[in-house]
Amino acid sequence: MAPSGLYEKYRPRISEVAPAIINGKREAALSDERVSVINPADGTQLLEIVEADEAQVNHAVGRARDAFLRGSWSRAPLLERQAVLSRAANLVRENAEELAVLDTMTTGLTFAGATHGQAQAAAGWFDYFAGFLLNMGDDLYRQIPHVQTTVTRNPVGVAALFTPWNIPLMGAALKLGAALSMGNSAVIKPSEQSPLGTIRLVELLHEAGLPEGVLQLVNGRGAVTGAALAGHADVDLISFTGGEGAGRIISRMAAERFAKITMELGGKSANIIFDDADYDRALDGAIMAIYANNGAACLAGSRILVQNSIADKFIADFADRAKAIAIGDPFDPATELGPQSSKAHMDRVLSFKDKVRDEGGEIILDGARVPTLGEGFYISPTVSVAISNRNAVCQEEIFGPFATFLTFETEEEAVQIANDTRFGLAGYVWSDNLQRAMRVADALRTGYVLVNSPMVRERNAPFGGYGHSGIDREGGRWSLDFYSEAKTTVIPFRDFAVPTMGKSKE
Repeated sequence: MAPSGLYEKYRPRISEVAPAIINGKREAALSDERVSVINPADGTQLLEIVEADEAQVNHAVGRARDAFLRGSWSRAPLLERQAVLSRAANLVRENAEELAVLDTMTTGLTFAGATHGQAQAAAGWFDYFAGFLLNMGDDLYRQIPHVQTTVTRNPVGVAALFTPWNIPLMGAALKLGAALSMGNSAVIKPSEQSPLGTIRLVELLHEAGLPEGVLQLVNGRGAVTGAALAGHADVDLISFTGGEGAGRIISRMAAERFAKITMELGGKSANIIFDDADYDRALDGAIMAIYANNGAACLAGSRILVQNSIADKFIADFADRAKAIAIGDPFDPATELGPQSSKAHMDRVLSFKDKVRDEGGEIILDGARVPTLGEGFYISPTVSVAISNRNAVCQEEIFGPFATFLTFETEEEAVQIANDTRFGLAGYVWSDNLQRAMRVADALRTGYVLVNSPMVRERNAPFGGYGHSGIDREGGRWSLDFYSEAKTTVIPFRDFAVPTMGKSKE
């Protein structure tokens, strides 16, 4: 199948049933419910997961709680935790090929993208949090005379981690690196569409020396396994990356017991291109911002706002470039756009073409299923022009290779259009006028703004969004704040005159 031979190399190593990992060992799920994991490149079943029911989730959370209370990790010296995370980073690099293959098999992401954007990025996150531990110390204050106030960070407890299908390894490493570095125990539930890379990642963490019980993995659908995990009374904090609907349900569950929660739920990001931008760079950036990662990126620049004076040429040039994107086997080094993750997702992406036409818009490049690529879920890019930002294609997250153009005349109009959305995850600004770029970046109601740049992620910076794009932030110290509790301890180093309430004044 794959020109590289990587699929054939690793396919025989995949078991027929994906295991849970409890106390560091593969464990069969206890229920009879099975869910197929499909290879999107050819539509065939790779394996099944046996869905973890409430009983197995209870078992996993219980073991994580026991490990937390034992203290082998939660009270371990920072340098011990640092050493484990550092070894994990090295093991991820050593096994990067296998990890990338597993993600490519289940997501349809190109192998090149899965290697750099998933496996290598995962190693980088473990390195980052390991390095953070080397430099982390208590905060000391002496503003009150003769009193030392110390602020320390303590682990919270058991974290429930939910990762999405489109960034399996990177998403898992970000959450696991942060949660484990602070001394928490964790139960992770990968997407039922793409569990393989995360299963292997959890095994590598145990090989790196993570104590037994600290990390558990359960498989299953959100409505069953996810609900049991998010609603569990012994889960102290929840980190969820996924869809808006599931996020709403999980936030209600967390609110019932005041569990800490962080959520990244998606976006409908505006990519604003002014007529004074570097035209060729803006064109390159606009193509990448929507078609990278098979179009399945939460910060995709899916609404492309182009100033009127360059709009006709820019849209035509964009469509010509999109038409030339190489679609094919995700293991082929020449491939730029792999298959969609599932047939249902493919059909949903294509359904938005009818919505464009129904609302009076125009299809410039008519994306469709590629018949020459067999039963895989391959579709060619779509380019559309909407007549209003209120159209469905401008308000709904499509999560596929589907670009929508809008035009504007003034800077103020561009900002108004960009902010006219319930989401607020990311925004892009292309202009060689630095003052204009700074004004627009400041005016955008988004959590992440990229100026004259495609997708770049700084690990020290927070990532998250306004509005329906989520709650709180991940990355850098923002992750560490979420995964820890601050404790203030006050110690005087001279005796205080303590008021003598209730004592006889004689």
